[in-house]
Amino acid sequence: MVERKYETVFIISPTLDDEARNSLIEKFKNLISSNGQLLTVEEWGKRRLAYKIDKHAEGYYVLMQFISKPEFPRELERVYRITDGVIRFLIVKLEK
Repeated sequence: MVERKYETVFIISPTLDDEARNSLIEKFKNLISSNGQLLTVEEWGKRRLAYKIDKHAEGYYVLMQFISKPEFPRELERVYRITDGVIRFLIVKLEK
């Protein structure tokens, strides 16, 4: 099966402390690494949101690029949805 390159950005709730935030980032690094190849991780840090999400005016942004099979992004999306602390996410397929 062909593998594709993806990029994901997720926003973590600003109410989490450093330890909880770092463990959440590690959780997603491990999940992506076990289902593909993690290319880059960029922690953009705390930024102001364009509009309030769940009464939060800011969030902690993390960008990851990875290579995986086409079925994996759906699983990653499912895990984002059920993970407390993730307030928004986006997964996009990158062109060749």
